[in-house]
Amino acid sequence: MIGRTTLLALMVLLVACSGTWAALALWYRLPGGRLVRTLGSMVWILLVLALAALAIEQRSGLPVLAYVALHALLLLWWVRIAPSGQRHWRDDVARMLTGTVQGDQVRLDNVRNFDWRSDTDYDIRWESRTYDLARLVGADAVLSYWGSRAIAHAMISFGFDDGRHLVFSVEVRKSREQTYSSIGGFFKQFETILVAADEHDIIRVRTNVRGEDDYLYPLRLDPSTLRSLFLAYVHAANRLAGQPAFYNTFTSNCTTIVYRMARQIDAGLPWDVRLLLTGYLPEYLHQIGAVDRSVPVETLRQRGRITERARASVAGADFSRAIRRMDTFA
Repeated sequence: MIGRTTLLALMVLLVACSGTWAALALWYRLPGGRLVRTLGSMVWILLVLALAALAIEQRSGLPVLAYVALHALLLLWWVRIAPSGQRHWRDDVARMLTGTVQGDQVRLDNVRNFDWRSDTDYDIRWESRTYDLARLVGADAVLSYWGSRAIAHAMISFGFDDGRHLVFSVEVRKSREQTYSSIGGFFKQFETILVAADEHDIIRVRTNVRGEDDYLYPLRLDPSTLRSLFLAYVHAANRLAGQPAFYNTFTSNCTTIVYRMARQIDAGLPWDVRLLLTGYLPEYLHQIGAVDRSVPVETLRQRGRITERARASVAGADFSRAIRRMDTFA
């Protein structure tokens, strides 16, 4: 009796979880407008409830088999949904970054260099640039918070000895009709883009336009690791340009992709839940020695907060210098 009760409970839990997932999948990805998606989800829920009622009333496994078959068909439809790369994209994600590498020289096409006045008022500039890896001198982790302290957007900014800085950021590629949804990010609603941009574009828009709270943490990486990480971004950008990919809130987000690239450089890099709860990424970086460990994390956080300096910066001035006062990281 106990065994049968346990088995029944597991089956109910499995059907509930898989049925809920399928209803959400239909809601986010069923072709058609809101009405079609709503009807599709409702029909699925009613069908699952009807099969469950039949299974209980008739004490038969046939309704369960019918559910398994229907769910298999839905999964077949799901796996056939592929990213297209062809949508009416928003201006800030309209172009895909690509790069070519010849020795120390890296040419990047479609580097973003927007001037933002608001989220809807900006000057559009996409540029081709050449970077000399022999002049690469440092990198910073940049975290941008917009709500919960547990969640932040993570970016890496590379610095060169001529004062230039280039930020790489894995982001949601939204069409003009889309708004961001963390739940939708689990259901193939968005594609992924790797953006390369100036700090006065990609950091300033977050602090000065969107009201986010940003922190900058200098990374302790040797020259060969710096070079390898920069090139990993370039290769990742080329792969995305050639083969579009979906963004996934859990498995393919701004931090997990960076982690996978870093693992190619250091296979011993440990996995940690803070790679998902990105707001706590400084604690992870401190633990593995990627930032200054001579002071507590809270001191690094206080030193690294650049929000007020970013907001006080003057348009047209050297933004990167403004957010890096000499006393900031002393």
